[in-house]
Amino acid sequence: MITKLLFEDAAAFETPLLAVFAVDSATGKDAAASVTLLTGSEAIKGAAAKVLASGEFKAGVCETVLLHAPAGVKAERLLVIGLGKAAKLTLDEVRKGGGTAVRFCKPRGLRDVAVAFPAETSLAGGLVARVLAEGAELADPDYDTYKSDRKDQSVSSVTVLAAAEDAALTTGFSEGLAIASGQNFTRWLVNEPGNVLTPTEFGKRATAMCAEAGLTCEVYSTEKLHELKMGAFWAVSQGSAEPPALIVMTYEPSEAPGEGSPVLGLVGKGITFDTGGISIKPGDGMEKMKYDMAGAGAMIGAMKAIAALKPKVKVISVICSAENMPDGKAYKPGDVLTAMSGKTIEIINTDAEGRLVLADGLHYAKTLGCTHLINAATLTGAVAIALGKINVGVFSNDEAAWQAFMSGVGTTGEKFWRLPCTDDYRDQIKSAIADIMNTGGSRYGGAITAAMFLKEFVGDTPWIHLDIAGCAWLDDAKPWIAKGPSGVAVRSLVEWVRGY
Repeated sequence: MITKLLFEDAAAFETPLLAVFAVDSATGKDAAASVTLLTGSEAIKGAAAKVLASGEFKAGVCETVLLHAPAGVKAERLLVIGLGKAAKLTLDEVRKGGGTAVRFCKPRGLRDVAVAFPAETSLAGGLVARVLAEGAELADPDYDTYKSDRKDQSVSSVTVLAAAEDAALTTGFSEGLAIASGQNFTRWLVNEPGNVLTPTEFGKRATAMCAEAGLTCEVYSTEKLHELKMGAFWAVSQGSAEPPALIVMTYEPSEAPGEGSPVLGLVGKGITFDTGGISIKPGDGMEKMKYDMAGAGAMIGAMKAIAALKPKVKVISVICSAENMPDGKAYKPGDVLTAMSGKTIEIINTDAEGRLVLADGLHYAKTLGCTHLINAATLTGAVAIALGKINVGVFSNDEAAWQAFMSGVGTTGEKFWRLPCTDDYRDQIKSAIADIMNTGGSRYGGAITAAMFLKEFVGDTPWIHLDIAGCAWLDDAKPWIAKGPSGVAVRSLVEWVRGY
């Protein structure tokens, strides 16, 4: 799909469909809806005036009304998309609006769409341009790749039309395209079945992306894990016929940062298929365990965007990829492992494998010089029990790191909720025969005890843990995005990096 920004009169632009945004500008709890079009074009306002005056359209978020042959407008169709209450308008509603324009066109055979840039809002124009680009790009993919009778409904072009030339809009739009490209790359990876995206193939795709983006990429396997004494990572790998992959991607800014500058570490759980190992999962829903590498996928997508945006900070991403399988060589409950850090781990449940690979990945990132760490993982079902499928669970050992991360969330529109990660919970992972256990031994506080386990391997390094298990997969399509992999956390990871 070609997504571009032009500085032209939207009413005079010839297109099969022109999308324009509207808000409910009514004030007061009981006030009737008062719809306002976010455009400076009197021609577009005139074309939509009758339907808006009817009161049938309330401008709810992603609500739509379609007009054919709109008078005074060159477009064949005029689509009005609601963004909700004007007083509560955020960038995320604009992002969803841009996505809705594209998703509306796809099943109707409309392959070219124009979008009138929303005027007269209190939002910064450059950011509005950015989220419009993101919304449009994220809306196009559908994940029916392996259907033999697949009908490609991709939109060919999206043209955003702004009235007056503005450098901030151009810059913001380019940034949005770069970020959405990274997020879509993540989504395509997460959608791949486990027999296609093995750890080895994961490494190949990371290598190809890095070569194209100008990043350094190194991919290691079994021998390197033994050399580094990654006993936790290797234990998860040893039950599978597929060898593991340790993927290290590095972004170096064009100008060398000064002495004492931060080095950011992005660490991802890359379990390309998770059976649970010897503690095997129930069969119901196990097919979704191909998405257990979504944390690693998010890191790779973020690195793709980082390479394009060129922030002035060094970034290293460490991906620990393996299959968790119940082979005769698989690790077992009751085993004691020695992690790369030297800490010993009693295995209580082999289905708590993600924290094991991350334990070695986090420690390794520190040895590579990372001064700040963030990891993402589909780590626990418990986080979805706690927060549902709306908020990502966030844990941190450092208030400044937490604040730095959350400062970008207003722009990214992704939802996070901080959960405790205090020493009160450490007793739940104490072991009688090793330093720690790999689970808390009960259902209570499962997402927290998993975070406490990871905390053991970061020491005093400022660290953030994102448990994305509840939000990495969309079970239902939304008006602005297809069902399937969401690519959650990519935008916020990129914003976190840019904040440094």
